[in-house]
Amino acid sequence: MDYSASSPPAANDAFSAQSGSAPAATQGALGAVQPAKRASHAKAIAAITLGNGLEFFDFTIYSFFATIIGKLYFPVEGQLAQLMLAVGTFGVGFIMRPVGGVVLGGYADRAGRKAAMSLTLWLMTLGSAIIAFAPTYAAIGVAAPLLIIVARLVQGFALGGEIGASTSLLMEYGSDKTRGFYGSWQFVSQGLNTVCGSLLGVALAATLSSAALESWGWRVPFVIGMAMGPIGIYIRRHLDETLPGVEAGADPAQAVAEIPASQPVRRLFRDHSRVITMGVLTTIGGTAANYIVLFYLSTYAIRILHLPMSSALWAAWTAAVVTVICSPFAGALSDRVGRKRVLWIPRVLLIIAVYPAFMVINAVPTVPVLLSVVAGLAVLVAFTAVPNIVMLPELFPRAIRATGMSIVYCLGVSIFGGFAQFFATWLIQLSGNNLAPAWYLIGCSLVSLLPLPFMRETAGRAID
Repeated sequence: MDYSASSPPAANDAFSAQSGSAPAATQGALGAVQPAKRASHAKAIAAITLGNGLEFFDFTIYSFFATIIGKLYFPVEGQLAQLMLAVGTFGVGFIMRPVGGVVLGGYADRAGRKAAMSLTLWLMTLGSAIIAFAPTYAAIGVAAPLLIIVARLVQGFALGGEIGASTSLLMEYGSDKTRGFYGSWQFVSQGLNTVCGSLLGVALAATLSSAALESWGWRVPFVIGMAMGPIGIYIRRHLDETLPGVEAGADPAQAVAEIPASQPVRRLFRDHSRVITMGVLTTIGGTAANYIVLFYLSTYAIRILHLPMSSALWAAWTAAVVTVICSPFAGALSDRVGRKRVLWIPRVLLIIAVYPAFMVINAVPTVPVLLSVVAGLAVLVAFTAVPNIVMLPELFPRAIRATGMSIVYCLGVSIFGGFAQFFATWLIQLSGNNLAPAWYLIGCSLVSLLPLPFMRETAGRAID
């Protein structure tokens, strides 16, 4: 079967040239597919980005209210200990990401990207509902933190599958010369959710009293996130499938039945173990930078710099806005000069800049200084993270792309991104040095540069 009959319009020429024919066995299993009418590129990007952003909103809003959640659900002595337990629970959600990557990524490679993304939204909605209505420790005791942990595990499982399916779909809508730009919208969607989440947090902190915020105000974002799940599913229903065999007119159930469930995962670890290892190592630096700059610095400003919550949340907003603006430029630049070059230069600059940045905000702990430092770091984060996330799905063939992307990204993110806030807080407590989070980011970034010379350049090359 020629993939050009099922490729998005952006890539008609590119995919026609690069696709060739699938094996005869695959032809027999999937059958012939008629060309389908494709949605416009702008609508496709918007639908994928908005749906992905809604899902990340549900997952990451937790970090903005970690201090309150720590107080209500983890009543241990000491504010720093409460914060460690709260951000540790934030990290718990990342433990399930690789599992979700295997299960839901494999599902996306069998039933299609759209089916997998709908399922992940429903699961994310369930997790948000549990958090939104979970009684506090004072009401039900130890069951309260257990409910929060279960909710985070469900959300982590869902997001583990979402990242591979949505990024693969974005990349498959692009051509050999535009995949970087298309894939950059994955990072844009993550930034948009942070913009919305931080603005909502600022609004709640500014309009509600401390008592009201701790009593019920912090639950509002989770209720909103829960309600947005069906909206995201509706937005995505008109997307065109890019996986051969489940396009318009094909029967996804038949495709799933005829392709063994273990096939994507088995192929992935049998034929691409070296790529998995290098991809995970490379991802460590980008994800540590992302979670320290976009999420942790607002919590850091509250607990370490003692800035008001309403002011500190502007740090997350600033970082998110900068990444949203810079990400498409980073993706387009990687299309022109290569993924590796755009990745490693800002990552080296980030290694050089992060320690002085923490010194500055500790020496002058004011909101203007904090926002200026965050904005500068966020530029570097966008230009190093975008080519990283774009390069990962390009390393795998289409039949196992969502699974490969999910597993590599989730393994890298699970520990070094999800627990970045925990490690940063723990290092502060262990060393007594408020600059310790910079050490963590520097270490992760250095490790992530090691496999880069051995990875092939993917920009401008056919991926199928």
